[in-house]
Amino acid sequence: MKSKQNRPPDGEIRQSQLLSSFGPGSMVDLPGASVLIGGLNYWKFDRERREILEERLSNKICDKLRYKYPDLSNLKLYEPPSSNSDSLIPNVGVKAFQFPIWFVAQTEDSWTSPKGKVYRTRPLVPFGQLVKGNYVNNKKFPVVPVRFVQACPNGHISDIDWLSFARHKDGCNNRFSLWLDEGGSSSDFADIFVRCQTCGERRPFSEARLPTQVALGSCQGKRPWLGANASEECLNPESNLPYPNRLLVRSASNAYFPQVISVISLPDSGQNLRDAVNAVYDGYLQIVDSLATLKILRQMPAIASSLLGFSDESVFGEIERRRSNVTPPEKSIKEVEIETLLSQTADIGENTPESNFYACNRPLTKLSPTLRERIDRIVLVHRLREVVAQVGFTRFEPNYADIDGELNLNVQSAALDREPRWFPAIENKGEGVFISFSKAAIETWKDTEAVKKRGKELLNGHQIWLTRTGRKADDFPFPGVPYVMLHSLSHLLITTVSLECGYSASAIKERVYASEDYGYGILLYTGSSGSEGTLGGLVQVGKRIESILANALEFGRLCSNDPVCAQHKPGDAHEERFLHGAACHGCLLIAETSCEKGNEFLDRALVINTVENQGAAFFPDLL
Repeated sequence: MKSKQNRPPDGEIRQSQLLSSFGPGSMVDLPGASVLIGGLNYWKFDRERREILEERLSNKICDKLRYKYPDLSNLKLYEPPSSNSDSLIPNVGVKAFQFPIWFVAQTEDSWTSPKGKVYRTRPLVPFGQLVKGNYVNNKKFPVVPVRFVQACPNGHISDIDWLSFARHKDGCNNRFSLWLDEGGSSSDFADIFVRCQTCGERRPFSEARLPTQVALGSCQGKRPWLGANASEECLNPESNLPYPNRLLVRSASNAYFPQVISVISLPDSGQNLRDAVNAVYDGYLQIVDSLATLKILRQMPAIASSLLGFSDESVFGEIERRRSNVTPPEKSIKEVEIETLLSQTADIGENTPESNFYACNRPLTKLSPTLRERIDRIVLVHRLREVVAQVGFTRFEPNYADIDGELNLNVQSAALDREPRWFPAIENKGEGVFISFSKAAIETWKDTEAVKKRGKELLNGHQIWLTRTGRKADDFPFPGVPYVMLHSLSHLLITTVSLECGYSASAIKERVYASEDYGYGILLYTGSSGSEGTLGGLVQVGKRIESILANALEFGRLCSNDPVCAQHKPGDAHEERFLHGAACHGCLLIAETSCEKGNEFLDRALVINTVENQGAAFFPDLL
């Protein structure tokens, strides 16, 4: 933020961070203050702002948010502003608001309780009580923002009403004389008290954490990141009453979870098919009434060239859809991607510097018989473009996209703007490798008794998790055993690939495709904002995927935490890892920036036999 034209910004954040850890509504610690990043209405651009064109993503966001903003149309995606010291326009960048506005004075005072316990004690004062120079009680002290605030699951946030939270004796004539007493060295909430110096009453701060009490009051729907007078009604959909405020530590990892939607810029095979049929429909394909007739007509040079690369079945299906005037079905984000990756037998896209996507199929002749039974395609992705847009955020609990790449924005999503007309987005360019798995092999595997038994154990853990967190199965469904298997295999591959391809594990991302309708596969890819290409390491990995996969299975067979890891049961109430099977930091857990599910829904027992579980593995033997 710049308050004057020649004043440097108070802090700098990378553009990609404005869509992740430090987006609108997040709290950031600057050298001299704590601030709340302003909403999109407080983002100021230079003369021209860079639009990121991705029609598929824009349309998807409009469809998802139309329930909340009925007038939302012609949605634009823009790259976040970049502060340029040479800019002639003042205040280019993102405005931030001071938050919280209660402070703790840095003193060395102590207070002894009647029981003889000594506490470190510091004055707790609001911004309005500070005078110039940060004088507190006629003494000058440095002050720091208090580390505790209050928020609700709808994303609303505000200062704790310390005056109401503190206890006072009747007739106390100075309610602002508050001190924070802290005992011990661990900063345990049980050792923190709010004390009125005037009347001597104290209240344990641990009461703010008790779920059975409403110690912090009901949420008032405050949205300070959107400016003044931006409060809205806060409602719990279950009770139709406001949520009670919950204690939130500013620096805690659960203070901010961005809601992002990402797509890979791929040629839409469905649109390409429709365009090809449209080109020769009038006068030719409109008379087609059977596959036999179509095969005869495809011998004509004009029709053959137009329909090159498309099967007779897909062309005939499009002819029947067009003849019946049926609207093409809406496809999920991942469905479009995997259809494109599986649609061509030759190159996909164009191998030019300006191309957003270029890939080619790798021959499978060198695969072992074991792998050829399970893998039906390997695609080397030399160029790809990922577009990521932030559309909201949550607090306390993350809201990840489902297995089809769709984000449920009806679930406690906080707004980035009062009436959004655009959303921030970035594009990452890079490379990847795609592995498609045989539908027949996966269907046969998941019908075995051992896999069904393991699936029931995982489903039981998921149901316990729903009960513990108060979530609904319709909003957070179990992704299915095939997804858990492919997701676990993806993590094993990421760890193994990072040792050989030149990328760190945190730089490699995953997209797991698991559907009976559109297929099964794993896309491992990497990319960076503003890059025109990457190192080529993942493409080289795809050329020798046999050895990489063998190493990954060897790595997953034993864990450094075995037998404890392998013996874990998803429904174990003592460990409370209800979404994990045989998975821990020693084997499957990776950087959450790489995982599309936040390191949940993992079980290596579905990939390879472990010391505890035998018979449920998709790869029962090492390659």
